[in-house]
Amino acid sequence: MLSPRDWWSCDGQGGRESKRPRHATPASATAWPDVEGFTRRGVLATFGLAALAWAMPRTALSQVAVSPESNGNVLVCVFLRGGLDGLSAVVPYADDDYHRARPSLGLGAPNDRNAAGRTLKLSDTFGLSPALGALMPLYESRQMAVVHAVGSRDQTRSHFEAMNAMERGLAAPGEGDASGWLARHLAARPASTASPLRAVAFGGVMPDSLRGAPGATAIQKLEDFRLQTRDAQSARARLGKLYADGTDEMAVAGRETLSVLDTLNRLDVTGYRPQNRAAYPTTGFGQGLRQAACLIRADVGLEIASLDMGGWDTHVAQGTAVGWLPTLLQELGDSLAAFAQDLGPTMRNVTISVQTEFGRRVAENAGLGTDHGRGSVMFLIGGGVQGGQVHADWPGLAPEKLEEPGDLRVTTDYRDVMAELLSARTPNPAIARVFPGHRPKSLGLIKAS
Repeated sequence: MLSPRDWWSCDGQGGRESKRPRHATPASATAWPDVEGFTRRGVLATFGLAALAWAMPRTALSQVAVSPESNGNVLVCVFLRGGLDGLSAVVPYADDDYHRARPSLGLGAPNDRNAAGRTLKLSDTFGLSPALGALMPLYESRQMAVVHAVGSRDQTRSHFEAMNAMERGLAAPGEGDASGWLARHLAARPASTASPLRAVAFGGVMPDSLRGAPGATAIQKLEDFRLQTRDAQSARARLGKLYADGTDEMAVAGRETLSVLDTLNRLDVTGYRPQNRAAYPTTGFGQGLRQAACLIRADVGLEIASLDMGGWDTHVAQGTAVGWLPTLLQELGDSLAAFAQDLGPTMRNVTISVQTEFGRRVAENAGLGTDHGRGSVMFLIGGGVQGGQVHADWPGLAPEKLEEPGDLRVTTDYRDVMAELLSARTPNPAIARVFPGHRPKSLGLIKAS
């Protein structure tokens, strides 16, 4: 049986795929030996691959800048890896076919006292999983909107292929170039004013959505990104002299990497205290959002924050009100709610998008889980969101309305959501470059800043 974190090796039926995930540049702390002097050759020889990245054009730690057209808004992109069961997160409780398909896993209507778990009313059709209860105040105050039956045109139901399509901003895998949609977004907004932290991925790897970005940094922990030596001040001074002159790529990258370090050293990352009594979960995802809030409050020129949360491949023992999936949903909801509470009024300049590569099969399986499907949900929270609504061109769950072999049909293209978000909030006048070959439809989910 696969564990909750084994989504990367799942073949769609609970077995293991032969493929392994493609990861981009790893994030690493900048560690330095305790030596008397540095040379450029010595830096390369000592630090191996981490330092070798300095010699690459457009390294992840160089060319990081704020666009002169930036309006100060921040986009926080959350990817739920493994395939979120949208029918359990946002339940179509008024659809009788839902209850017939899920006699054990189905959640009840808000007023159903006999159900194993009652949803929180979003509309006369949809209810929010009680595990996401921390998000209800955001929905009720019109700071959160839901998009249902959303996804790509990928038909493979493979984690790798579906994520590849979405992170590259394409309809389906195997199309277009290898760059990510966020990378093309940043490239379409040329940077000129130097800033150490324009786009940051909080995690161990750079996501494919930022692959090829003109400046993006992957950081596991902000507090770990420092000179790790007994005399950091002296080491910083010597490195500054080492890279003070020169126009070659290593010299430029060295200066800009030191700029990242200098900026982070000026922040009291370890001592950051969330405001408004916000309490983040101690999980990796919760602490990632805490670090994103720290950078946003520090006003260091952050435009894009990217975070992942894995474990959503619920083939067995999925749970209803309690269990594997509700535990993940609670972590997600509590983390997002803490982030919004922490930032308070600053959320008017921050918009969160939450997406997943695909949804789950409508019918529960013999293991009381759900297999790979198609349509799922997206959440939009914060600045500019026309909240308090569930956007759904609902196709229905009757057997004859499902996509073979029994999946919720995708009626909203995820690119329409992202295109509207970028156009209204960043703004980006070159959406055709970000989502090549796609003509976005207006959904009325985001208002211009």
